[in-house]
Amino acid sequence: MSLPDQASLLTPSQARALFRTGAMPVTTSGWCRGYAQANLLAVPRELAFDALLFAYRNPGPCPVLAVTDPGDPHPGELATTADLRTDLPAYRIYENGALTAEVPDATEYWRDDLVAFLIGCSFSFEAALASAGVPVRHVEQGRNVPMYVTSRPCRPAGVLAGPLVVSMRPIPSALVETAVEVSSRYPAMHGPPVHIGDPSGLGITDLARPDFGDPVAFETGDVPVFWACGVTPQAAVMASKPPYAVTHAPGQMFITDHADLQAR
Repeated sequence: MSLPDQASLLTPSQARALFRTGAMPVTTSGWCRGYAQANLLAVPRELAFDALLFAYRNPGPCPVLAVTDPGDPHPGELATTADLRTDLPAYRIYENGALTAEVPDATEYWRDDLVAFLIGCSFSFEAALASAGVPVRHVEQGRNVPMYVTSRPCRPAGVLAGPLVVSMRPIPSALVETAVEVSSRYPAMHGPPVHIGDPSGLGITDLARPDFGDPVAFETGDVPVFWACGVTPQAAVMASKPPYAVTHAPGQMFITDHADLQAR
């Protein structure tokens, strides 16, 4: 049994227990089939309203699933036994917009004033794509999904501003309509694509050089299809340079206890 198949059969609590050991810095695409995954953004309390307003104004890339109280590392009903400091494969620490660390455990970086936002992730509808007969190339190839910073600006909010980030999946042309229909059922996981076809329409010049994640090989007849991506808040952090933020490492998500369609 291949790793993606094994990982797909794990429960969320089993996966989080593995991540808690600090020994699993892997993409979570294909893990815990049927359960919703989430991006993480944690910012100091004084920036929390700006982050919430940024998400409200940019619901495509930033569909909010949960918000914690300041300093609280527990995500509540999304996963009652989870700890956001330890239960993701890897974290990124930003100071003044610069990436200063990537770590498997964020406990020493977690502050009493941090407010954590969990944001829907398109990994959550990949099982539904596969069930509908749509191949998920990066899972087939054992890679992280490729993600690109686009030329489309998000609506700013307070001190936060930055570009839209998208994830890309090569989809056979005959199945693009199916991919659109399936992903449209998941508005809390970014919903339908924001762009189909020529990447230059998003200001992307080279699909072989993603800004985050891994390049993915196309099969004959594949078309690039782009979804809004929850790494967008990280791009806003890098562009706006707030004093401090903790995020997930791109593609290494928080796995919730909610079934995909419940996390709305």
